[in-house]
Amino acid sequence: MVTFDKKGNPIIEAEVRIPYELAVGPTWYRFFEGLKQEKIFATRCPKCNRVLVPARSFCPRCFVDMEQWVEVSQEGEIVAWVLTDYEYFGIPIRPPFIGSLIHLEGTDCTFNHLIGGFDLSDLDTVRKKVKNGMRVKAVWEKEKKGHILDIKYFEPL
Repeated sequence: MVTFDKKGNPIIEAEVRIPYELAVGPTWYRFFEGLKQEKIFATRCPKCNRVLVPARSFCPRCFVDMEQWVEVSQEGEIVAWVLTDYEYFGIPIRPPFIGSLIHLEGTDCTFNHLIGGFDLSDLDTVRKKVKNGMRVKAVWEKEKKGHILDIKYFEPL
């Protein structure tokens, strides 16, 4: 459909999609392979000793290679969360869903993932159930693909 701007110039609205493939490299490959085994791997910085998840190839603070791998806990604590109840382009799952920052035990950063395992359709119920500081545990998909969503979500303990 053609429309016109305020000056009378024709405007055509269109949506452009560009398919692409992303090479994840050896660090993320190993991290995603761990997810297929229901393990969450992180890397430890040899200089500052921080443990970062998802695994990194170098420490963003010290700029040194991170080659020491550690398996971290599948349990942690919610640091922040948000309920999304509308659909937009590029989201990984259909709403409603809770995106959250989770501090996994034994790590020095937060891990961005989903909270679930209960009804998310009512905001008041969600607000009563989900709290910052709340303990959660990973719930795994039955079929693994080597993808971040092999962890289906983290559910409250």
